[in-house]
Amino acid sequence: MTTYILRRLLLMIPTLLGITLVVFVVMAAAPGGISAQALVDGMNLEPQAKKALEDYYNRRYGLDQPAPVQYLRWLNNVSPVGFPVDEATGELGRFSLFKGPDLGTSFRYGRPVMDLVSERLPITLLLNVISIPIIYVIAIAVGVHAATRRGSSFDVSSGVVMLGLWSVPTMLAGVLMIGFFASDQFWRWFPTAGISRREALDMPFLPHWGSLGEVLLMFLLVGLAAAVLVWMSLRASARMRAAVMGGLGAVAGLMMAAQVVSGFTVTHLVLMVLVAATFAGIGWSGFDALRTATLGLIGVILGLVLAAHFFPGEFVRGFLLDRLWHLVLPVICLSYGGFAFLAKLTRSSVLENLLADYARTARAKGVSEQDVLWRHVFRNSLLPLITVSATLLPSLLAGSVIVETIFSIDGMGKLAVEAVRGRDRELVLSVTLISGLLTLAGYLLADLAYAIVDPRVSYD
Repeated sequence: MTTYILRRLLLMIPTLLGITLVVFVVMAAAPGGISAQALVDGMNLEPQAKKALEDYYNRRYGLDQPAPVQYLRWLNNVSPVGFPVDEATGELGRFSLFKGPDLGTSFRYGRPVMDLVSERLPITLLLNVISIPIIYVIAIAVGVHAATRRGSSFDVSSGVVMLGLWSVPTMLAGVLMIGFFASDQFWRWFPTAGISRREALDMPFLPHWGSLGEVLLMFLLVGLAAAVLVWMSLRASARMRAAVMGGLGAVAGLMMAAQVVSGFTVTHLVLMVLVAATFAGIGWSGFDALRTATLGLIGVILGLVLAAHFFPGEFVRGFLLDRLWHLVLPVICLSYGGFAFLAKLTRSSVLENLLADYARTARAKGVSEQDVLWRHVFRNSLLPLITVSATLLPSLLAGSVIVETIFSIDGMGKLAVEAVRGRDRELVLSVTLISGLLTLAGYLLADLAYAIVDPRVSYD
């Protein structure tokens, strides 16, 4: 296994070289190419200033040299060994084994690329670290439950919903979410841009009210509301759950309509019916785990709404709650397509293994259905999910380009778009290098996960 990992790590080097070479060739072959003249075009400068800026770019980045030489200079910069470059003159020094990697200086920002990446990469990773667990938890829960109840109402309805979610483009979903849930015209529940407000940097980390007593009452209300709905999910009959949740949905629909239109109109009736039907469907659902988790979340939200409405003290969100509040819509946009696709894949994989010979043999030996599902079938069903997980991280990074642009989040996706628009060679190649490295690392982790899940897989 150690030899295989080392071999794969060494193979990453030529692969990354090929990826960056393709991107560089595309940039060099584009109209205008990579030249100082292309960078200064469009700037309203005097001829002398324009000529001086072109000379600076040519001297600093070697843009007046042939394209192969430019690419080799960039490789020399990012390599930990090579020839040091004088920032003032652009000349190469003596060969050194301890030069250290240098991603260069951005044309557009005039700052070191490493500084820009260190600012933007954690934001994109934060979005993906939150999105990936959500994707897999929902996909596995829905997919397994649908497979074990093939042909049931849950199987049919979840299949229709997942297919519909997977068909909605991310850019359309993001625009609709901003238009409905972050607009003054409808419900301004969430912010339209960024991952935090400037004021949040001066706030305490945790949310609080004016006094400790109000904080304790808030936790009491949240805990009580969540506990009541969870108890109802576990103990009450389906009809009672549907009736109570339908009533809560009708009230929520009326409150939503009141924020948009004054007086009782058709809008009130439509929203009341839609939200009540949705809540009633959740309460009626026979999927215990998903129903209980959803009702518990509704209880937490209900407790927070009651606390915010009735408490007289001033509420301070704090940095943590402000950051979570800003991340809700972007994370939903990044997640819904992933768990919709993986849920259908999980259902197909689990259903195929449930009908396999080894599962029937285990049942014939007297093994319980739960043990057959989770100890035998589910483990073999993970192999397709692992295969998809290797491409999930690159797809999320690609999706973050759209999401970060729509929600004006200063992450790697938005940085890549700005770099391409500004013909920023150093920045484009550095973003490509980092994205390629993360992609190859995802493939390597997927290969290692094969050996962990399936003992028959060996790389020795």
